[in-house]
Amino acid sequence: MSKVVQVSVDQFYFHYPAGATIVTSYANGKQNAMAVAWHTAVSREPPYYAVAISPKRYTHRLIMESGEFVVNFMPGDKAELVAAVAGCSGRDIDKFAAFGIRSSPGSQVRAPVLTDALAAYECRVTGRLPCGDHDLFTGSVVAVQYEPSAYAEGLLLELDGREPILYMGADYYARARGRTFLERKAPVPRETARGS
Repeated sequence: MSKVVQVSVDQFYFHYPAGATIVTSYANGKQNAMAVAWHTAVSREPPYYAVAISPKRYTHRLIMESGEFVVNFMPGDKAELVAAVAGCSGRDIDKFAAFGIRSSPGSQVRAPVLTDALAAYECRVTGRLPCGDHDLFTGSVVAVQYEPSAYAEGLLLELDGREPILYMGADYYARARGRTFLERKAPVPRETARGS
């Protein structure tokens, strides 16, 4: 497969979709909800989760002041809410009032957990790493909240009507559909393959 090579890199993150979440924060009586596609687990033991937030964002300020955040994983039917909170700043409006977002405080943090989230990770900041035009906040996952009916045995997400929201870039979203089990197998050593 022949590829196009670019050395002047711009919107490289549009080449492959990322899971869209809503990160919530709370500090000094103010709360906010922000769409975030740059996030990942970074450690299993201890459990750490990281989110990349630009210092320009209101959420960045609230996380810096409070030292905590919540990552809310939304079902596919809430894609319009994800896009709505992405399209405005919490400095200008109360997104919870404007979009009718239902929530409750976390069990271990004050940042809100969204009622419609399939799962939510309550995090306390353990580190902040400046990475270009974003800061990567690493959080210790101090509690997990999830909707049991959304998950099958082994905590596999039931995709029936709950497909994860994918951010394609440039205000395009999609839903992940279908699931296939692929067993991990060790490669067969070449000597064994030739001898058979």
